[in-house]
Amino acid sequence: MPRETPPDRLAELVRCAVQVFIAQGYRRTQMADVAAALGVAKGTLYLYVESKEALFDLACRYADRLPDDADAPAFPIRTPKPGATLRFVREEIERYQPLPALAAALTRKRVTDAPGELRAIVEELYDRLAGNRCRIKLVDTSARDYPELAAVWFAGARGGFLSLLRGYLESRIRRGLFVPVPDVAAAARLVLETTVFWAIHRHFDSRPETISDELARATVAHFVVRALAKE
Repeated sequence: MPRETPPDRLAELVRCAVQVFIAQGYRRTQMADVAAALGVAKGTLYLYVESKEALFDLACRYADRLPDDADAPAFPIRTPKPGATLRFVREEIERYQPLPALAAALTRKRVTDAPGELRAIVEELYDRLAGNRCRIKLVDTSARDYPELAAVWFAGARGGFLSLLRGYLESRIRRGLFVPVPDVAAAARLVLETTVFWAIHRHFDSRPETISDELARATVAHFVVRALAKE
């Protein structure tokens, strides 16, 4: 009699894979680790997913949002073709970047509310990061020992956004709308990393901050605007 697959198996498989990859990184994660987290034997795990590469691809795609039943992959999930996972990550970066508020600000010729403009950019950045929290943490952690992914992630995603944000800050400082800073590139990185910590990294601490996302978002935006925008 064929073994019955639990109805929540895909969700649990993704959850455990994301958890283990984030905790251990890509190189150190083994199929046995994910099987243990899932509470099954290593051999049973292969009934659901063919390889570590397939497991990582699955985690990257569905870490924050599971597919509809009609679009859910069939078990066992096959190993992706070479380059497929990297291509997916690259396409997702291109789909989500740049942020609409920042893109609009970069083309705006007349600025009537610089503090409001900056607040909208930071709040939108926070929302985008928080909405992809697990996937971003997964890729960020795994890229450290996955050179091809690191090139796509650190240069393409983080580097691309920082370049746009630096250009925006330079423009507003040049117009006299923001206060001068010792180094604009450092200021852009500070804005990004502060937002990333509160939207993503704090949730993975052993003792995470209990402040709500709503309050964290408002506080980050408040501090950034008060630090950069002129009264």
